[in-house]
Amino acid sequence: MKVVQELVTYFDRRGELSPKQLRALLDQGFLAAEAPPNMLELCHDIGANYYFRVRGDTEGQAWGSGPYTGDSSLALAAVHAGLVKPNDTAVVKVTVVDPIAKYPGSIRNNVKTHDFGRYGTAFKLSAI
Repeated sequence: MKVVQELVTYFDRRGELSPKQLRALLDQGFLAAEAPPNMLELCHDIGANYYFRVRGDTEGQAWGSGPYTGDSSLALAAVHAGLVKPNDTAVVKVTVVDPIAKYPGSIRNNVKTHDFGRYGTAFKLSAI
């Protein structure tokens, strides 16, 4: 699955993957893997995009409000970002971004994230 994700990132970065092609890959089950707990192992390539099936959760920890720190819970961040409801599953796009100086927490969709200072890795979430 990681090789497919890397190929999609390659073509997605160059604008050579249309939304229709992306949707076809998702519908055929070739693209979205089960979400890891966090992005610590995948936050090394700034600009990389990953597509994950995320089951929303309100338990766990997250820092920031988008971007989130790399060690934030994907399941909690996805609920916080309004991309999935608790206990539901949705496919989300996770983009590795440059870390920022401060990650302000907030309360959104009945989920609280926390403030954090400088952190080495970061990601943003978006809908497909």
